[in-house]
Amino acid sequence: MTTTGAHQDAAGANARGWWWWGRRRSAVLDVGLALVSALECGLEGIRFADTAVLPVPVGVVFGLLAGVVLLVRRRWPFVVVLVSIAITPAEMGYLMGLVGLYTLAASETPRRIIGALTGMSLVGTLIVTYVRMRQNVVADTGFDAARWYVPLVAVLMSLGLTAPPVLFGLYVGARRRLMESLRERADSLEQELSLLADRAEQRAEWARTEERTRIAREMHDVVAHRVSLMVVHAAALQAVALKDPQKAVKNAALVGDMGRQALTELREMLGVLRAGEQVAARQASDAVPAGAPAAVPLAAVGAAAAAAAAAAAEDGPGMGDIEALVGESRDTGMVVELTVQGESRAYAPEVEQTAYRVVQEALTNVLKHAAGAKVMVRLAHREEEVAMQVENGPSDGGAQDVGLPSGGNGLLGMRERVMALGGVFVSGETDAGGFRVSAVLPHRRAA
Repeated sequence: MTTTGAHQDAAGANARGWWWWGRRRSAVLDVGLALVSALECGLEGIRFADTAVLPVPVGVVFGLLAGVVLLVRRRWPFVVVLVSIAITPAEMGYLMGLVGLYTLAASETPRRIIGALTGMSLVGTLIVTYVRMRQNVVADTGFDAARWYVPLVAVLMSLGLTAPPVLFGLYVGARRRLMESLRERADSLEQELSLLADRAEQRAEWARTEERTRIAREMHDVVAHRVSLMVVHAAALQAVALKDPQKAVKNAALVGDMGRQALTELREMLGVLRAGEQVAARQASDAVPAGAPAAVPLAAVGAAAAAAAAAAAEDGPGMGDIEALVGESRDTGMVVELTVQGESRAYAPEVEQTAYRVVQEALTNVLKHAAGAKVMVRLAHREEEVAMQVENGPSDGGAQDVGLPSGGNGLLGMRERVMALGGVFVSGETDAGGFRVSAVLPHRRAA
């Protein structure tokens, strides 16, 4: 079945349907054309009946039946063209031929079929026109120019009745197919934009989740270590307050220093977060045109996270502060030994801070869970990586337990930090009853 493509537009179709018509106006148009064609063929059937020596009613009925075929032009355009070719010798169906050729050329019919039926219509019109012109010009008027005049007029008339509807139909069909392809592309683009919007929302939610996780990890790293040291010094202060007042004063001073350091680090981290949000807000306001409603795009979320993370990494502690970190742990009474292998180099800020946080969290865990244990901190600078290991022995049974709570997020936070940089993190108990934390970070020189 061949169609013109008009039936694909179902807008305006009534609930009962209109056979092969998609819209009511298409049906009205085809019915009107069929009535006009039937009237034309009926009138021309009178002359055909006289020429063929047939009763006039027979010629009229024949013309009416032939003209009504135009009603099926949208469903079977080739049938209309074949009928118009068949009645060409009767010199009727000119409107049917024009409309049929146009509909056929505009339809999805293969080009070879369109070319074959167009050629048949052209040849049939040429023969009939040539014969009729020869009879009228030579036989009736005796005009002796039939050698060039009759063929020329026959060719021009046959081309005039065949070429324009075919060319116009091909143009309309090509334009219709172009519009359909553009409509399909617009629909596909709309779907892609919808998918991209959903994906952007998912990425924004992922970025917000990652930022919340990073903030929680930073808060844990800053608060847990300092507060753990404060609790240990406070317990020692309570134990020696009456026996050794000078040591109690020293421990009180250490508690105050630890508290001030914790507050300073918290202020720095919150200031970095606010700075990142301000940068993202400025970028978002610059990206929004004047007069447009304010919105927070995905870029603003990513910019805030990136700015905050970068600033925190640059302003945070590094591997150069590990020795001071070990000294703070020694002040609590822990036995900590620090070993450094290789030549220290300049690393990327995120590598420096991650190495420091791993050692810090490992020492905090020893303070919480293995009071009085001996701790070995090893730091190795290699060609392509930097490695760190914090290993403690079994807990000293005689050491005082200060009752520090554990949230269970320390090892998880260390693993997340190391894995985010493409490193390797391993933790577990040792054969001697202690615990070992090892991490290897890839070497990334600062730009």
